[in-house]
Amino acid sequence: MTTTQSAQEIFADGLRNAHAMEKQALSMIQPQLNRLEHYPEVSEMLERHYRETEVQIQRLDEILASMDTSASALKDLGLSISGSMAAMGHTIAGDEILKNSFANFAFENFEIASYTSLITVAELCGATSAVPLLQQNLEEEQRMATMLQDSLPLITRKFVSLSGSDNVRADI
Repeated sequence: MTTTQSAQEIFADGLRNAHAMEKQALSMIQPQLNRLEHYPEVSEMLERHYRETEVQIQRLDEILASMDTSASALKDLGLSISGSMAAMGHTIAGDEILKNSFANFAFENFEIASYTSLITVAELCGATSAVPLLQQNLEEEQRMATMLQDSLPLITRKFVSLSGSDNVRADI
C-alpha cells in the first residue's frame, strides 16, 4: 500500500468520523434547546449552530459521495446516543447551563482539531476539491467556539444573578 492509498483510507475514515461527530453535536444541542428558558441568547446561538451543523453534514455527505462511499450508520448512531446522554446528564446538575456551556466549548474545540487534521489528510491524499468544504466547516466551528468563549462571562453572571432570585431555577 502506498502512502497516498493509506492517506485516502485515513481520509475516508476521518470523513465518516466527522459525520458521526456532527450527528453527535446535533444530539447534544437539541436537548439543550428545550431547557433554556432564562437564556434566550444561548438558545439563539445554539439554534443558529444547529442549522449550521445540518449544512456541515450535507457538505460531508457531498465529499463522501464524491469518493463513492457513505457515512457509517453505526458510528452516527453511537455518537448520537452518547451526545444525547451527555446533554441529559447535565440536567440533574444545579448548574446545568454552566456545565453545558463548558461541554459545548470543549466540543467545538474538538471539532476544530478534527477538521484541521482532516484538511491536512485531504491535502496529503490529493483530495483538494474537499478542502474548501472542510474549510467552511472549520471556520463555522471556530466562530462558534469564539462565541461560546465570549459568552461564558455573561452566562456565568446571569446564572449567579438568577441563583439569588426566589422561585427561579437558574440552571435552565
